[in-house]
Amino acid sequence: MIAEEEPRKPATVHQIGCDLSAISADELHHRIAQLEDEIGRIRAEIIRKDASRKAADSLFGPKV
Repeated sequence: MIAEEEPRKPATVHQIGCDLSAISADELHHRIAQLEDEIGRIRAEIIRKDASRKAADSLFGPKV
């Protein structure tokens, strides 16, 4: 069988609260890395949204 013809392993998607007992330590490390990447992505989006809100507030906020 050629490598291109081998069935691909489905992408691992972590679900919060799922049973972890049947998952290898290597896979758990991989999931942690994925979740840390996602946390970073979410934090970056929060920073962008806060900056947009602050810019809007400076334009449309109350003038004192």
